[in-house]
Amino acid sequence: MPLPSPLTTTLVPEPKMDLRAVVHRAPGGGRAHADLEGILDSNRRQLERAFHMVQAAGSRRFGILGLAFKAGTDDLRESPMVTLIEMLLGKGYQLAIYDRDVSQANLISANREYIEREIPHIWTLMCSRIDEVTERADTVVIGNGSKEFRSLNGELDGRMVIDLARALGGRVSNEQYQGICC
Repeated sequence: MPLPSPLTTTLVPEPKMDLRAVVHRAPGGGRAHADLEGILDSNRRQLERAFHMVQAAGSRRFGILGLAFKAGTDDLRESPMVTLIEMLLGKGYQLAIYDRDVSQANLISANREYIEREIPHIWTLMCSRIDEVTERADTVVIGNGSKEFRSLNGELDGRMVIDLARALGGRVSNEQYQGICC
C-alpha cells in the first residue's frame, strides 16, 4: 500500500512505538528504511506547514483545542501539538490551551516526567473550559479530533479556525476556516 501524500494527510502523530527509534535500529539502505525516513520527513513537513498556516492567520492571540496526540488520551509524548506550541511560544504568540483529557493532577509516570522535563510552563496556558480559550483567542487551532470539538458552532463565530485534525468534517478552506488538507 503506498504511503499517503503529505498534501492529503492530517497532522498526525507518529505511532506510540517511537518511529525515530525504529528508524535508528533498522538496517540502513533498504526500501523499508527509506520509507520510514520518508514518514519522519513527511511528519516534519506537516508540522512546518501547520506553523506557517498559523503565522499566515495574522493573529497574535491563539486558542489551542486539543493538546494530546489524539482525542481521549492524556499522552503528550510525540504530540505534534506540543512541538507546534513550543514554536509559537518561541515567536511570542499568546496562547490559551484546552484539552479535557490533559490535567496536571491526573498525569502519572513517563507522561508526567516528560511534561516536567520538556514543557513545565504548559500549565500556565491551560484553561478548564473551551469558552475560556475562545474568549482569549482571535484564531482557534484544533489539534485533535475530540468529539466535543466536532460540535462547536457558535463558539467559533468571528474567529479564524485552523483545523489540523479535520475535526469539523468536510468543510472546505475559506476566509474563516483553514484545514491542513481541505
